[in-house]
Amino acid sequence: MSDALLTLEIEKLVAGGLGLARDESGVVLVRGALPGEQVTARVRSGKGVRQGVTVDVLRRSPDRVDGPDLPTADLAHASYEAQLGFKRAFVEEALSRIAKVRHGVAATVPSPQEWGYRNTAQYLVTPQGLAYRERRGSDPLVVRADPLVMPEIQAVLDRIDPERLDPATEVAFRASRLTGEVVAAVIGAGEPKAFLRASDHLMEAGVVGVSLAQPAGRRFSAGVRLIAGEGEITEQFGEVQVRVSATGFAQVNPEAAGLAYRRATQLAGEGEHAVDLYGGAGAIGRHLAKHFRRVTVLDSSAEALARGRQDVANTGEGNVTFRNGDAARFSELGTDVIVVDPPRAGLEEAARDHIHASTADRLVYVSCDPATWARDVGDLVRRGWKLGEVVPHDFYPQTSHVEIVSVLNR
Repeated sequence: MSDALLTLEIEKLVAGGLGLARDESGVVLVRGALPGEQVTARVRSGKGVRQGVTVDVLRRSPDRVDGPDLPTADLAHASYEAQLGFKRAFVEEALSRIAKVRHGVAATVPSPQEWGYRNTAQYLVTPQGLAYRERRGSDPLVVRADPLVMPEIQAVLDRIDPERLDPATEVAFRASRLTGEVVAAVIGAGEPKAFLRASDHLMEAGVVGVSLAQPAGRRFSAGVRLIAGEGEITEQFGEVQVRVSATGFAQVNPEAAGLAYRRATQLAGEGEHAVDLYGGAGAIGRHLAKHFRRVTVLDSSAEALARGRQDVANTGEGNVTFRNGDAARFSELGTDVIVVDPPRAGLEEAARDHIHASTADRLVYVSCDPATWARDVGDLVRRGWKLGEVVPHDFYPQTSHVEIVSVLNR
Protein backbone atom coordinates (compact mmCIF):
# COMPACT_ATOMS: atom_id res chain seq x y z
CA MET A 1 0.00 0.00 0.00
CA SER A 2 1.33 3.44 -0.90
CA ASP A 3 0.72 6.79 0.78
CA ALA A 4 -0.45 9.85 -1.18
CA LEU A 5 -0.32 13.54 -0.17
CA LEU A 6 -3.78 15.03 -0.72
CA THR A 7 -5.23 18.51 -0.17
CA LEU A 8 -8.63 18.06 1.49
CA GLU A 9 -11.55 20.15 2.80
CA ILE A 10 -12.76 18.89 6.20
CA GLU A 11 -16.57 18.80 6.44
CA LYS A 12 -17.15 17.59 9.99
CA LEU A 13 -15.68 15.58 12.85
CA VAL A 14 -16.86 11.99 13.32
CA ALA A 15 -16.48 9.45 16.17
CA GLY A 16 -12.82 8.81 16.93
CA GLY A 17 -12.05 12.51 16.49
CA LEU A 18 -11.45 12.07 12.75
CA GLY A 19 -12.11 14.80 10.19
CA LEU A 20 -14.34 13.67 7.32
CA ALA A 21 -13.39 14.80 3.81
CA ARG A 22 -14.32 13.64 0.30
CA ASP A 23 -12.50 13.52 -3.01
CA GLU A 24 -13.27 11.88 -6.37
CA SER A 25 -12.40 8.45 -4.87
CA GLY A 26 -14.77 8.77 -1.91
CA VAL A 27 -14.53 9.45 1.83
CA VAL A 28 -11.25 10.09 3.66
CA LEU A 29 -11.01 10.20 7.49
CA VAL A 30 -8.17 12.44 8.67
CA ARG A 31 -6.56 12.45 12.13
CA GLY A 32 -5.57 15.85 13.51
CA ALA A 33 -7.97 17.94 11.38
CA LEU A 34 -10.95 20.12 12.35
CA PRO A 35 -14.19 21.06 10.53
CA GLY A 36 -13.81 23.96 8.09
CA GLU A 37 -10.08 23.40 7.67
CA GLN A 38 -8.17 22.81 4.47
CA VAL A 39 -5.32 20.40 5.14
CA THR A 40 -2.61 18.45 3.42
CA ALA A 41 -2.90 14.85 4.61
CA ARG A 42 -0.83 11.74 4.09
CA VAL A 43 -3.46 9.20 3.02
CA ARG A 44 -3.02 5.46 2.85
CA SER A 45 -4.57 3.93 -0.26
CA GLY A 46 -6.69 0.83 0.10
CA LYS A 47 -10.16 -0.64 -0.08
CA GLY A 48 -13.08 1.00 1.75
CA VAL A 49 -12.80 4.27 3.65
CA ARG A 50 -9.26 5.63 3.46
CA GLN A 51 -7.49 7.01 6.55
CA GLY A 52 -5.00 9.84 6.68
CA VAL A 53 -2.93 11.99 9.03
CA THR A 54 -2.70 15.79 8.84
CA VAL A 55 0.73 16.92 7.63
CA ASP A 56 0.03 20.64 7.14
CA VAL A 57 -2.91 22.95 7.92
CA LEU A 58 -3.45 25.29 4.97
CA ARG A 59 -6.52 27.04 6.44
CA ARG A 60 -6.90 26.97 10.24
CA SER A 61 -10.13 26.61 12.17
CA PRO A 62 -10.67 29.29 14.84
CA ASP A 63 -11.09 26.34 17.25
CA ARG A 64 -7.52 25.08 16.64
CA VAL A 65 -5.01 25.28 19.50
CA ASP A 66 -1.46 23.96 19.91
CA GLY A 67 -1.67 20.68 21.82
CA PRO A 68 0.76 17.88 22.71
CA ASP A 69 1.14 15.11 20.13
CA LEU A 70 0.20 12.08 22.23
CA PRO A 71 -1.38 8.93 20.76
CA THR A 72 -4.12 9.05 23.41
CA ALA A 73 -4.96 12.77 22.99
CA ASP A 74 -6.73 12.81 19.62
CA LEU A 75 -8.60 16.10 20.23
CA ALA A 76 -5.89 18.12 21.99
CA HIS A 77 -5.58 20.29 18.85
CA ALA A 78 -9.10 21.75 19.51
CA SER A 79 -10.07 24.29 22.18
CA TYR A 80 -11.84 22.74 25.17
CA GLU A 81 -15.08 24.59 24.37
CA ALA A 82 -15.00 23.09 20.86
CA GLN A 83 -14.29 19.60 22.22
CA LEU A 84 -17.48 19.75 24.32
CA GLY A 85 -19.49 20.72 21.23
CA PHE A 86 -17.99 17.91 19.14
CA LYS A 87 -18.84 15.35 21.84
CA ARG A 88 -22.47 16.47 21.95
CA ALA A 89 -22.56 16.18 18.14
CA PHE A 90 -21.18 12.58 18.31
CA VAL A 91 -24.12 11.63 20.56
CA GLU A 92 -26.67 13.46 18.36
CA GLU A 93 -25.30 11.75 15.26
CA ALA A 94 -25.40 8.27 16.84
CA LEU A 95 -28.98 8.86 17.96
CA SER A 96 -30.23 9.88 14.52
CA ARG A 97 -28.09 7.54 12.38
CA ILE A 98 -28.01 4.36 14.50
CA ALA A 99 -31.03 4.57 16.84
CA LYS A 100 -33.17 6.31 14.15
CA VAL A 101 -34.60 8.40 17.00
CA ARG A 102 -35.23 12.17 16.81
CA HIS A 103 -34.48 13.51 20.28
CA GLY A 104 -32.73 16.43 21.95
CA VAL A 105 -29.27 16.05 23.54
CA ALA A 106 -28.18 18.35 26.40
CA ALA A 107 -24.91 20.30 26.35
CA THR A 108 -21.87 18.23 27.38
CA VAL A 109 -21.07 18.48 31.10
CA PRO A 110 -17.39 19.53 31.23
CA SER A 111 -14.74 17.76 33.28
CA PRO A 112 -13.72 19.76 36.38
CA GLN A 113 -10.11 19.35 35.18
CA GLU A 114 -9.12 19.76 31.51
CA TRP A 115 -5.57 18.42 32.08
CA GLY A 116 -3.97 16.31 34.79
CA TYR A 117 -7.22 14.42 35.41
CA ARG A 118 -6.25 10.77 34.81
CA ASN A 119 -5.82 8.75 38.01
CA THR A 120 -4.31 5.80 36.15
CA ALA A 121 -1.68 5.20 33.47
CA GLN A 122 0.20 2.24 32.04
CA TYR A 123 3.53 2.51 30.24
CA LEU A 124 5.98 0.26 28.46
CA VAL A 125 9.38 0.06 30.16
CA THR A 126 12.05 0.77 27.51
CA PRO A 127 15.79 1.57 27.85
CA GLN A 128 15.00 5.12 26.64
CA GLY A 129 12.32 5.67 29.30
CA LEU A 130 8.69 4.90 30.06
CA ALA A 131 6.70 4.97 26.85
CA TYR A 132 3.22 4.96 25.35
CA ARG A 133 2.43 2.17 22.94
CA GLU A 134 2.49 4.16 19.68
CA ARG A 135 -0.81 3.52 17.89
CA ARG A 136 0.07 4.97 14.50
CA GLY A 137 3.51 3.45 14.07
CA SER A 138 5.51 0.59 15.46
CA ASP A 139 7.85 2.49 17.79
CA PRO A 140 6.89 3.29 21.39
CA LEU A 141 6.63 7.01 22.19
CA VAL A 142 8.81 7.91 25.20
CA VAL A 143 6.95 10.09 27.72
CA ARG A 144 9.00 12.56 29.74
CA ALA A 145 5.95 14.47 30.98
CA ASP A 146 2.36 13.25 30.60
CA PRO A 147 -0.07 16.20 30.72
CA LEU A 148 -3.11 13.90 31.10
CA VAL A 149 -2.14 12.20 34.40
CA MET A 150 -2.68 13.55 37.90
CA PRO A 151 0.29 15.53 39.29
CA GLU A 152 0.77 12.80 41.92
CA ILE A 153 1.59 10.26 39.15
CA GLN A 154 3.83 12.76 37.31
CA ALA A 155 5.80 13.33 40.54
CA VAL A 156 6.53 9.56 40.68
CA LEU A 157 7.41 9.44 36.96
CA ASP A 158 9.94 12.26 37.48
CA ARG A 159 11.85 10.09 40.01
CA ILE A 160 11.93 6.81 38.05
CA ASP A 161 15.00 5.32 36.37
CA PRO A 162 13.56 2.74 33.92
CA GLU A 163 16.73 0.56 34.11
CA ARG A 164 15.94 -0.08 37.78
CA LEU A 165 12.51 -1.55 36.88
CA ASP A 166 14.11 -4.54 35.09
CA PRO A 167 12.78 -7.27 34.47
CA ALA A 168 9.35 -5.54 34.28
CA THR A 169 8.08 -4.98 30.72
CA GLU A 170 5.33 -2.54 31.74
CA VAL A 171 4.31 -0.53 34.80
CA ALA A 172 0.86 0.72 35.81
CA PHE A 173 -0.07 3.44 38.32
CA ARG A 174 -3.24 4.47 40.15
CA ALA A 175 -3.45 7.74 42.12
CA SER A 176 -6.04 9.12 44.52
CA ARG A 177 -7.13 12.73 44.28
CA LEU A 178 -8.62 12.27 47.76
CA THR A 179 -5.49 11.11 49.61
CA GLY A 180 -2.66 12.01 47.19
CA GLU A 181 -1.37 8.42 47.37
CA VAL A 182 -0.18 6.35 44.39
CA VAL A 183 -0.01 2.55 44.02
CA ALA A 184 1.87 0.76 41.25
CA ALA A 185 1.87 -2.63 39.53
CA VAL A 186 4.81 -4.05 37.60
CA ILE A 187 3.97 -6.38 34.71
CA GLY A 188 6.39 -9.15 33.89
CA ALA A 189 6.92 -12.91 33.87
CA GLY A 190 8.45 -14.51 36.94
CA GLU A 191 8.22 -14.82 40.70
CA PRO A 192 7.81 -11.80 43.02
CA LYS A 193 11.40 -12.12 44.27
CA ALA A 194 12.68 -11.27 40.77
CA PHE A 195 10.92 -7.88 41.07
CA LEU A 196 12.06 -6.85 44.55
CA ARG A 197 14.63 -4.37 43.15
CA ALA A 198 12.00 -2.81 40.89
CA SER A 199 9.56 -2.70 43.80
CA ASP A 200 12.10 -1.01 46.09
CA HIS A 201 12.82 1.61 43.41
CA LEU A 202 9.09 2.39 42.99
CA MET A 203 8.64 2.71 46.77
CA GLU A 204 11.63 5.09 46.87
CA ALA A 205 9.99 7.06 44.03
CA GLY A 206 6.96 7.66 46.24
CA VAL A 207 4.35 4.93 45.70
CA VAL A 208 2.70 3.41 48.78
CA GLY A 209 2.45 -0.13 47.38
CA VAL A 210 3.59 -2.37 44.52
CA SER A 211 1.85 -5.41 43.02
CA LEU A 212 3.00 -7.88 40.37
CA ALA A 213 0.84 -8.88 37.41
CA GLN A 214 1.81 -11.63 34.98
CA PRO A 215 1.60 -10.71 31.28
CA ALA A 216 -1.75 -11.80 29.80
CA GLY A 217 -3.80 -11.37 26.65
CA ARG A 218 -6.62 -9.75 28.62
CA ARG A 219 -5.35 -7.02 30.91
CA PHE A 220 -4.49 -8.31 34.41
CA SER A 221 -6.37 -11.60 33.86
CA ALA A 222 -3.45 -13.86 34.92
CA GLY A 223 -3.59 -12.85 38.59
CA VAL A 224 -2.08 -10.07 40.69
CA ARG A 225 0.13 -10.47 43.79
CA LEU A 226 1.14 -7.81 46.30
CA ILE A 227 4.93 -7.40 46.65
CA ALA A 228 5.18 -4.45 49.05
CA GLY A 229 3.05 -1.92 50.92
CA GLU A 230 -0.61 -1.31 50.09
CA GLY A 231 -2.55 -2.95 47.27
CA GLU A 232 -5.39 -0.41 47.37
CA ILE A 233 -6.02 3.27 48.10
CA THR A 234 -9.24 5.21 48.70
CA GLU A 235 -10.81 7.57 46.15
CA GLN A 236 -13.91 9.78 46.22
CA PHE A 237 -16.52 9.30 43.46
CA GLY A 238 -19.36 11.75 43.99
CA GLU A 239 -20.99 10.93 47.34
CA VAL A 240 -19.06 7.72 48.05
CA GLN A 241 -15.51 6.59 48.80
CA VAL A 242 -14.27 3.54 46.91
CA ARG A 243 -11.15 1.38 47.28
CA VAL A 244 -9.15 1.33 44.00
CA SER A 245 -6.05 -0.57 42.90
CA ALA A 246 -3.47 -0.24 40.12
CA THR A 247 -4.97 -3.25 38.31
CA GLY A 248 -8.73 -3.22 39.07
CA PHE A 249 -11.30 -1.35 36.99
CA ALA A 250 -12.32 2.12 38.20
CA GLN A 251 -13.19 5.30 36.30
CA VAL A 252 -10.05 7.28 35.38
CA ASN A 253 -11.53 10.74 36.11
CA PRO A 254 -13.09 10.51 39.58
CA GLU A 255 -14.39 14.09 39.72
CA ALA A 256 -16.11 13.88 36.32
CA ALA A 257 -17.45 10.39 37.13
CA GLY A 258 -18.86 11.73 40.40
CA LEU A 259 -20.91 14.33 38.50
CA ALA A 260 -22.30 11.60 36.21
CA TYR A 261 -23.15 9.30 39.14
CA ARG A 262 -25.06 12.12 40.86
CA ARG A 263 -26.97 12.75 37.62
CA ALA A 264 -27.78 9.04 37.23
CA THR A 265 -29.06 9.00 40.82
CA GLN A 266 -31.39 11.95 40.11
CA LEU A 267 -32.75 10.20 37.00
CA ALA A 268 -33.29 6.94 38.93
CA GLY A 269 -35.64 8.68 41.39
CA GLU A 270 -36.68 6.60 44.40
CA GLY A 271 -38.54 3.41 45.20
CA GLU A 272 -38.45 -0.02 46.74
CA HIS A 273 -35.67 -1.87 44.84
CA ALA A 274 -33.00 -0.73 42.37
CA VAL A 275 -30.68 -3.07 40.46
CA ASP A 276 -27.25 -1.84 39.31
CA LEU A 277 -26.18 -4.08 36.40
CA TYR A 278 -22.46 -4.23 35.46
CA GLY A 279 -22.18 -2.53 38.86
CA GLY A 280 -18.52 -3.32 39.64
CA ALA A 281 -17.58 -2.19 43.16
CA GLY A 282 -20.95 -0.40 43.44
CA ALA A 283 -20.02 3.27 42.97
CA ILE A 284 -23.41 3.96 41.31
CA GLY A 285 -25.35 1.42 43.39
CA ARG A 286 -24.19 3.02 46.63
CA HIS A 287 -25.40 6.43 45.35
CA LEU A 288 -28.85 4.84 44.95
CA ALA A 289 -28.86 3.43 48.51
CA LYS A 290 -30.28 6.61 50.08
CA HIS A 291 -33.26 6.61 47.69
CA PHE A 292 -34.28 2.93 47.58
CA ARG A 293 -35.17 0.54 50.38
CA ARG A 294 -32.71 -1.95 48.89
CA VAL A 295 -30.14 -2.01 46.10
CA THR A 296 -28.65 -5.05 44.34
CA VAL A 297 -25.29 -4.64 42.59
CA LEU A 298 -24.68 -7.35 39.97
CA ASP A 299 -21.33 -7.94 38.27
CA SER A 300 -19.22 -10.83 36.98
CA SER A 301 -15.93 -9.54 38.48
CA ALA A 302 -15.25 -11.23 41.83
CA GLU A 303 -12.43 -8.73 42.50
CA ALA A 304 -14.73 -5.68 42.08
CA LEU A 305 -17.53 -7.25 44.15
CA ALA A 306 -15.09 -8.06 46.98
CA ARG A 307 -13.94 -4.41 47.04
CA GLY A 308 -17.57 -3.27 47.07
CA ARG A 309 -18.52 -5.58 49.97
CA GLN A 310 -15.51 -4.32 51.94
CA ASP A 311 -16.46 -0.69 51.25
CA VAL A 312 -20.07 -1.10 52.46
CA ALA A 313 -18.91 -3.12 55.50
CA ASN A 314 -16.75 -0.10 56.43
CA THR A 315 -19.52 2.47 55.85
CA GLY A 316 -22.45 0.44 57.19
CA GLU A 317 -24.67 0.70 54.09
CA GLY A 318 -26.79 -2.30 55.07
CA ASN A 319 -29.29 -2.07 52.20
CA VAL A 320 -26.75 -2.75 49.41
CA THR A 321 -26.26 -6.38 48.33
CA PHE A 322 -23.51 -7.53 45.94
CA ARG A 323 -24.20 -10.52 43.67
CA ASN A 324 -21.95 -12.34 41.25
CA GLY A 325 -23.85 -12.84 38.03
CA ASP A 326 -24.43 -12.20 34.38
CA ALA A 327 -26.43 -9.12 33.35
CA ALA A 328 -28.30 -11.30 30.84
CA ARG A 329 -29.71 -13.49 33.65
CA PHE A 330 -31.10 -11.35 36.44
CA SER A 331 -34.85 -11.62 35.82
CA GLU A 332 -35.61 -13.20 39.21
CA LEU A 333 -34.88 -9.85 40.90
CA GLY A 334 -38.16 -7.90 41.12
CA THR A 335 -37.18 -4.27 40.65
CA ASP A 336 -38.55 -0.73 40.16
CA VAL A 337 -35.48 0.81 38.52
CA ILE A 338 -32.53 -0.71 36.64
CA VAL A 339 -29.25 1.17 36.21
CA VAL A 340 -26.77 -0.11 33.63
CA ASP A 341 -23.17 0.99 32.97
CA PRO A 342 -22.02 -1.71 30.54
CA PRO A 343 -18.61 -2.11 28.89
CA ARG A 344 -17.98 -0.59 25.45
CA ALA A 345 -19.83 -3.45 23.70
CA GLY A 346 -23.10 -2.26 25.28
CA LEU A 347 -26.00 -4.48 26.34
CA GLU A 348 -26.08 -7.95 24.84
CA GLU A 349 -29.41 -8.91 23.31
CA ALA A 350 -30.27 -11.27 26.19
CA ALA A 351 -29.73 -8.42 28.68
CA ARG A 352 -32.09 -6.18 26.69
CA ASP A 353 -34.66 -9.01 26.68
CA HIS A 354 -34.39 -9.35 30.45
CA ILE A 355 -34.66 -5.61 31.04
CA HIS A 356 -37.79 -5.54 28.87
CA ALA A 357 -39.26 -8.58 30.66
CA SER A 358 -38.44 -7.22 34.13
CA THR A 359 -40.82 -5.40 36.50
CA ALA A 360 -38.80 -2.17 36.16
CA ASP A 361 -40.52 0.82 34.61
CA ARG A 362 -37.35 2.95 34.44
CA LEU A 363 -33.90 2.30 33.00
CA VAL A 364 -30.97 4.63 33.64
CA TYR A 365 -28.37 3.91 30.95
CA VAL A 366 -24.79 5.13 31.47
CA SER A 367 -22.56 4.48 28.45
CA CYS A 368 -18.99 5.04 27.28
CA ASP A 369 -19.78 4.37 23.60
CA PRO A 370 -22.37 6.40 21.63
CA ALA A 371 -22.67 3.74 18.88
CA THR A 372 -23.58 0.76 21.09
CA TRP A 373 -25.71 2.99 23.35
CA ALA A 374 -27.67 4.22 20.32
CA ARG A 375 -28.13 0.65 19.05
CA ASP A 376 -29.58 -0.40 22.43
CA VAL A 377 -31.72 2.74 22.82
CA GLY A 378 -33.15 2.23 19.31
CA ASP A 379 -34.06 -1.36 20.17
CA LEU A 380 -35.74 -0.42 23.47
CA VAL A 381 -37.65 2.50 21.90
CA ARG A 382 -39.01 0.14 19.24
CA ARG A 383 -40.16 -2.16 22.08
CA GLY A 384 -42.15 0.72 23.56
CA TRP A 385 -39.76 2.45 25.96
CA LYS A 386 -39.62 6.26 25.82
CA LEU A 387 -36.28 8.05 25.83
CA GLY A 388 -36.03 10.90 28.36
CA GLU A 389 -33.03 13.04 29.31
CA VAL A 390 -29.76 12.48 27.38
CA VAL A 391 -26.69 14.19 28.87
CA PRO A 392 -23.14 13.77 27.51
CA HIS A 393 -20.42 13.95 30.19
CA ASP A 394 -16.73 14.52 29.49
CA PHE A 395 -14.60 12.02 31.42
CA TYR A 396 -11.68 12.21 28.95
CA PRO A 397 -10.74 15.80 28.00
CA GLN A 398 -8.36 16.15 25.01
CA THR A 399 -9.70 12.86 23.57
CA SER A 400 -12.70 11.97 21.41
CA HIS A 401 -14.28 9.73 24.10
CA VAL A 402 -17.64 10.76 25.54
CA GLU A 403 -19.81 9.29 28.31
CA ILE A 404 -23.61 9.46 28.21
CA VAL A 405 -26.10 9.51 31.09
CA SER A 406 -29.65 8.84 29.88
CA VAL A 407 -33.02 7.56 31.07
CA LEU A 408 -35.75 5.45 29.43
CA ASN A 409 -39.25 5.01 30.85
CA ARG A 410 -41.99 2.53 30.01
